[in-house]
Amino acid sequence: MQSQKSFQNQDAGTLYLVPTPIGNLEDMTFRAVRMLKEVDLIAAEDTRNTIKLLNHFEIHTKMVSYHQYSERERENELVEQLQNGETIALVSDAGMPAISDPGYELVAKALQERVPVVALPGANAALTALIASGQLPQPFYFHGFLPRSSKERDETLAKLGKRKETWVLYESPHRLKETLKAILKAVGPERGITLCRELTKVYEEYLRGTVEEALAWSKEENVRGEFCLVVAGSGVEEVDEEAAWWQELSAREHVEKLITRNGISSKDAIKQVAKERNLPKREVYAAYHEIE
Repeated sequence: MQSQKSFQNQDAGTLYLVPTPIGNLEDMTFRAVRMLKEVDLIAAEDTRNTIKLLNHFEIHTKMVSYHQYSERERENELVEQLQNGETIALVSDAGMPAISDPGYELVAKALQERVPVVALPGANAALTALIASGQLPQPFYFHGFLPRSSKERDETLAKLGKRKETWVLYESPHRLKETLKAILKAVGPERGITLCRELTKVYEEYLRGTVEEALAWSKEENVRGEFCLVVAGSGVEEVDEEAAWWQELSAREHVEKLITRNGISSKDAIKQVAKERNLPKREVYAAYHEIE
């Protein structure tokens, strides 16, 4: 295990993941402002957007771009600076770095080189939408943006539609109507959904209802703003056919199969069968050792 004690002195520099507001500048935390002032360098998804934030909070730290087109080129350079003891703050245009935004690759590279990575809490569109949506907040599944192609989108939604837990998507205004049509096809008209528009901004709006009602709204309105879609889960546990291969077997046959297939002891097999079947271990033990 690789241990990191985030608040102890480190030989290398530190990569800070700093959330930025998703709309309202007042959602910037005191710690985030201080960190952006104290680090040696800010790596920003779009320097043109980030400079507005920096100017608002009178932050004068040097800034470089780090976006999806420059990730590979910039990673080695930034990690080398971190190894030389510099501190770097990674920011995206809005919200948490690496959540549907650049960042994961740099984090992975830094950790690979044993550079400390520290995340700051802050604004996030998915969680903001989820807790005010009226849909069951936990468990939930965050997917983010759907694939661009209609075939891949429909395949993804077919899988999402079977999920028991609430699921969360991001969507742009010009794609919303087609996405809602695809969701209706995947889950039917009566599934609960909340459209969360322009979160934390002056035109913030929540539209709560069914998928059918949401689609009707999108056809009648001039759709504007970025959306977060919170969709009710199926309420039915999806059956994993591979995981449930043992369903046609008796408890004893299940134990025997595990011993043969996995090469484990009867004790371990009994323990696993009890867990998979949600049965008392003594009941599985008795079934396995019964006298024929």
